[in-house]
Amino acid sequence: MRITTWTEYSLIIAIHLARRGATGAGPVAAREIAEQERLPGDYVEQILLRLRRAGLVESVRGAKGGYYLAKEPAAISMRDIMTASEHQTFEMNCASHPVDGERCAPGSSCSIRPVWQALQQRVDELLAGIALADLMKHETQVQELVSLNPSH
Repeated sequence: MRITTWTEYSLIIAIHLARRGATGAGPVAAREIAEQERLPGDYVEQILLRLRRAGLVESVRGAKGGYYLAKEPAAISMRDIMTASEHQTFEMNCASHPVDGERCAPGSSCSIRPVWQALQQRVDELLAGIALADLMKHETQVQELVSLNPSH
């Protein structure tokens, strides 16, 4: 599993929008997010587009337009954000970059594939159990949440 820049930036942007929404502030322009979070403007625009397509973010046009969360932070999971930005949370190399067409074919027998599939399931469960609202908490509170919920 590899956490990409897209995923990292997507989570930063989502947390930014959640915190802004919690203060009652209106929509925010992509360039303002980029400036405040010190992220590349092009990335921010593209990520916001992906988040909007996934129904996690909405946008408003005009002088006071911008982006805001489409749902409450408690209703958006890390998994939602990651799949919106990357289309997956866990990439199995044998599925995306098969070494051998026969060995890596879906119908072939592979003793390694079940391990990767179980790992993917556990990663997805953990990420689905952590809401954007949880990520707005202090780091030690998030650590406690993750360690207290081993079933996630």
